[in-house]
Amino acid sequence: MDAEVTLLGIRHHGPGSARAVAAALGQLEPDVVLVEGPAEADPIIALAAERDMVPPVALLAHAVDDPARAGFWPFAAFSPEWVAIRHGLDRQLPVHFIDLPAGYGFALAAAGESAEAEAGPTERVDPIAALAAAAGHDDPEAWWEDVVEHRTPGADALAPFAALAEAMAALRERPGAEGIPGPRRGAARRDELREAYMRQRIRAAGRAGHRRIAVVCGAWHVPALRAGTTVAADRALLAELPKKVRTEITWVPWTHRRLSQHTGYGAGIESPGWYRHLFRHGPEGLARWLTGIAELLRAEDHPVSSAHVIEAVRLAETLAAMRGRPVPGLAETLDAVRSVMCDGSEVALALVRERLVVGEALGEVPSGTPTVPLQRDLTRQQRTLRLRPDPGDRELALDLRKELDAARSLLLHRLRLLGIGWGTETRSAVNSAGTFRESWRLRWEPEFAVRVVEAAQWGTTVAEAAAAKVAARAADAVELAELTTLAEQCLVAQLPAALPAVMRELADRAALDTDVAQLAEALPALVRALRYGDVRGTDSGALDGVARGLAERICVGLPPACTGLDADGAAAMRAHLDAVHAAVALLARGAAGGADGLADRWAAALGSLARREPAAGPATGVPGLLRGRAVRLLLDEARLDTAEAGRRLRLVLSTANSPADAAGWIEGFLAGGGALLLHDPQLLGLLDEWLTGVSGDTFVDVLPLLRRTFSALEAGVRRTIGARVAAGPPGGDGTLPAGGPAAAEPLDTRRADAALPTLALLLGLPTANDPVQRSTR
Repeated sequence: MDAEVTLLGIRHHGPGSARAVAAALGQLEPDVVLVEGPAEADPIIALAAERDMVPPVALLAHAVDDPARAGFWPFAAFSPEWVAIRHGLDRQLPVHFIDLPAGYGFALAAAGESAEAEAGPTERVDPIAALAAAAGHDDPEAWWEDVVEHRTPGADALAPFAALAEAMAALRERPGAEGIPGPRRGAARRDELREAYMRQRIRAAGRAGHRRIAVVCGAWHVPALRAGTTVAADRALLAELPKKVRTEITWVPWTHRRLSQHTGYGAGIESPGWYRHLFRHGPEGLARWLTGIAELLRAEDHPVSSAHVIEAVRLAETLAAMRGRPVPGLAETLDAVRSVMCDGSEVALALVRERLVVGEALGEVPSGTPTVPLQRDLTRQQRTLRLRPDPGDRELALDLRKELDAARSLLLHRLRLLGIGWGTETRSAVNSAGTFRESWRLRWEPEFAVRVVEAAQWGTTVAEAAAAKVAARAADAVELAELTTLAEQCLVAQLPAALPAVMRELADRAALDTDVAQLAEALPALVRALRYGDVRGTDSGALDGVARGLAERICVGLPPACTGLDADGAAAMRAHLDAVHAAVALLARGAAGGADGLADRWAAALGSLARREPAAGPATGVPGLLRGRAVRLLLDEARLDTAEAGRRLRLVLSTANSPADAAGWIEGFLAGGGALLLHDPQLLGLLDEWLTGVSGDTFVDVLPLLRRTFSALEAGVRRTIGARVAAGPPGGDGTLPAGGPAAAEPLDTRRADAALPTLALLLGLPTANDPVQRSTR
């Protein structure tokens, strides 16, 4: 007796197709279910029936020798294939994937026969658009929704599949005719191979004794699977396949947001949240959908009431009637929401699109799902540290003095070294002066499953893999800054196994590197590593020695390295100057109050830099930007007084110096903040006198530089400087009034004394009410 094969052609991830498949399978009562999907997944298909398997999920296949060559096959709760799989498993029926194995797809991609092989099975043409055009509709999605997705299965559940198969057969018989698109050549070749393989698998099911065979596949393939192609012809076609790539396959969690993307491993479903609603409740659930929107908007402080919901339902139904649609679709629903609930606001509507139309659903897979050891270790740590991999953005503030937070920090830092960017440190954490706190923004992406597999080559645990990868990166590092950054990351991530290898490379490279700019770029990372070592209790003695050695070489080589630089070179060196200055200050504080003299030698280097004025053109001296910056750094550290700074400013602003060099000096000098000009009116007077004395042509030349300099100052400082300049010309001593337009009020000592107890309390000093202080007065 011949087997009865029923082909159920569907649109991937279509909720109407999913409901139709469920009704058709209930009517057919097959004894085997065959589903379009990579054949290697047969051994793990039973996991789909586990209670802990929650869609959206995806099959992940990757090449064993090259995990980066991977493909995903996503499934949502409203995917017809998923409905078919669960129908069979729930009734203890055999369920098999029948598509071309992923290993052949990878081989075809390597051979260049299909650029899309790694993306999994997709429709190579747009038959929906062709059918909609034939029906006289210019919106394919709206037409398909009306005809299929909004349709409720009737008495004959198989009738829609027969009609769709007939339409697809007509399209395949006339590729390119009457505006109907045909498949691209590479995709057509791959489809031929896939369809030959699927026919072989259907025949195998018949030979296994099954008599009622249900096949769920893309509607485009139905005519080819129904064709009377001989076994010999299919074997001859499949014999042309290249050698199969050895692959591994598993289930991984997926997200609605990833389903909505058309690139990468997305599925191109623009509204997965809406599709899930249609699958669960059908088009009759419009009021339920709008009620959910109202709840969302109310939670975001939008004034939405039950009356809004009722009016939105009426408007959506009216719009559907005006547009000739049987029931409201997503377009009518969103138009009604925009008008009634959002008051025309696109901002509020964007929230609805993000949270509900797309949705933030993240699937789950059972603990028994086959994974690499590294993934198992990561999953264990996620559970232990209570860090759920959520698909949405999540802010996480960590206090490294707490054991749980410190462990969370280590995991995030180690994953980042493995190229798994689950967490991103926010700006507030990076710029924070305290190292006991970190702030992270977490967002889990499905593609991280591939990166975990790729990273598995380095070790079986997150710590082991991160250490091995850091050691390998250190051996391949080209720049000294790369090594210092790796050293910093080793300490932050507590990878003592990798630190010796990094330090060997760092010491060798630092001994040979003579480029002061590279040394200056490398030093700050080392000093940050020392700070983290102190916070985390890590032994960083070797780093301290290397850091001090770099700092000493920078002190010696800085003045010559800054000579003759052009504008771009000077700007880059200024950034290095600031970074090294901060690093040296930290190093000096860590050396018993600067007992090693490093701070003094750095100050001497800055002093030498400040004195190297161009004697015969810019190429013979240090640019004004760097000289001015050096003077400001020395002034801030009390290595110079304001009188000496004023003398140097007067020399720079003299007619013997070029205006461009003077403008650069001013930019460097004021880069630390312009409040200095408010506290020392003499400096402001010198600057004002120079600026009003330059010629018109020269002023035009230096104006962009001066504008950039003063625009970087604080707004309050700029206003006060303007007020003091507007108060009148400089006095006879070359100074401007210190109090602005009005004279400064005299100091009220009584009011000032009232603030002293609070100030002492903030500084941790004894107050006047302290008995110890009273006894010593």
